[in-house]
Amino acid sequence: MTATTAHPLIDRHQETLERAVSALAARDYWSPYPEFPKAYGEDALAVGAAAFAALKGTTRLAAEGDTLVGPDAEAGGEVSPFGEALNIAYGYRSADALLAAASAAQPAWAQASPLLRAAVCAEILARINARSVEFGFAVQHTTGQAFGMAFQAGGPHAQDRGLEAVACAYAEQTRLPAKANWTKPQGKREPLTMEKEFIVRPRGVALLIGCNTFPTWNGYPGLFASLAAGNPVVVKPHPRAVLPLALTVEIARDVVTEAGFDADLVQLAPEQPGEGLAKTLATRREVALIDYTGSTAFGDWLEENARQALVYTEKAGVNTVLIESTDDYANALANLAFSLSLYSGQMCTTPQNLLIPRGGIATDQGSKTFAEVVADLADALGKLLGDDARAAQLLGAIVNPGVLQRIERAEKGEYGALALAPRAVASTEFPEAVIRTPALVTLDAAVDALPGECFGPVAFAIAVDSAAHGVELLRETVRERGAMTAAAYTTSPEVECAVVGAAVDAGVSLSLNLTGQVYVNQTAAFSDLHGTGANPAANAAYCDAAFVAGRFRVMEVRRHNS
Repeated sequence: MTATTAHPLIDRHQETLERAVSALAARDYWSPYPEFPKAYGEDALAVGAAAFAALKGTTRLAAEGDTLVGPDAEAGGEVSPFGEALNIAYGYRSADALLAAASAAQPAWAQASPLLRAAVCAEILARINARSVEFGFAVQHTTGQAFGMAFQAGGPHAQDRGLEAVACAYAEQTRLPAKANWTKPQGKREPLTMEKEFIVRPRGVALLIGCNTFPTWNGYPGLFASLAAGNPVVVKPHPRAVLPLALTVEIARDVVTEAGFDADLVQLAPEQPGEGLAKTLATRREVALIDYTGSTAFGDWLEENARQALVYTEKAGVNTVLIESTDDYANALANLAFSLSLYSGQMCTTPQNLLIPRGGIATDQGSKTFAEVVADLADALGKLLGDDARAAQLLGAIVNPGVLQRIERAEKGEYGALALAPRAVASTEFPEAVIRTPALVTLDAAVDALPGECFGPVAFAIAVDSAAHGVELLRETVRERGAMTAAAYTTSPEVECAVVGAAVDAGVSLSLNLTGQVYVNQTAAFSDLHGTGANPAANAAYCDAAFVAGRFRVMEVRRHNS
């Protein structure tokens, strides 16, 4: 298949791709994927639930000859955080087999035009989108997210991020013309003329290392950026969240095969117990690109050891909020309470350290002391999560034992004085689920060390000397420990200017005075950048030119005009 060959997928998706490229420039709201289940049909919930139920107890073989891994082999046996074993087995390939197959699949894909590759990716996303409700249940029962969040974040919003990466990769690959005529005047002599051809060369085999909490939302940017840039992708899912990426790979393999390419452009790489497959794959010379979301420890290991590859990491950080003043006190607290509670704080963007001047803050309800602000925030959390049924829908379930241990440490007072103790939430729908409300701990920056990253529903209200002191602590925290988000509440132009300067200097995106239905831990594709690549929490951003441009290089061929 040559770069000039027409293809029906181009006709089907070119308009969507053009709109996506335009949306990247406009930065306004745009999405081709509806974010409410009923948009997929009146019976979409029932159909999706039935499709998910039919997956339980099945074997998902990626290709002929794959070795079975699953409950019988003590691998692939995911257990829902809501209490049910999924009993799904997955096909297994060795590292040698995975990389050999990927390398063999690459040449024809590399020769396809950037537009055709983008159209194939758009078709994959369209088919995933049609099964969004099924994906919502798959994400819910591998991550612990409540269904509403799992459907949106794991479905349409993840698809948005995938399409954003495709559009960005396509735009960067076509920034140079495919051909150009070069003419240099030579005075009285004939001008020098040359024909110059610019050919996109993919970087090589890509490895996606998936995370437990957001397998699709965090996985799709790297997956589709690499694929759109001409690279085969090996998808190594987290052992507790294989299913959403397994379904993704199955759909992708079907689409690329129908489009005339080798199915092994996209492969699933589940691992045997204790195998450490991610480390094995990451250091193989064939692997040229790595996308990773997860712990700082393993992210640092990848950056230090996968020297042959270009490594994109999103690790951990300490997200900080400065609360200096507000003209909408009640809604500021409500917004913060929701942000702290969403998915039990198990998001890389959840605020953690809340910096509040020791002398109090100015509000539309009069001056509030530090103690009053903390008490009022605790009260806002209590009101938001007072009803168990509502709380369960917002909190979801605790995703792993490490998060539960941190909650228990907070409850015992090991982190500091408790302003709000966590409590267990009972779910009538999922009685085996472990659900906890957030803990709120108070500290004083004058005597207490600032806490490092504490992933999960534990927040720290920290007394600081002044707004200026808080600004400097925010700056230092981001520089030293990294952050995916930062926020501030202030009515002072001087404080706003200072905190904006600190955020830019330290390299973190900032949200100011959020009091409505936009929250600091949410970002919108085609508009917001997720991460910056400018602080220790992440070395890349979803999705800017730097995230895609390194996944290919441009080769030049020049010849004299005949």
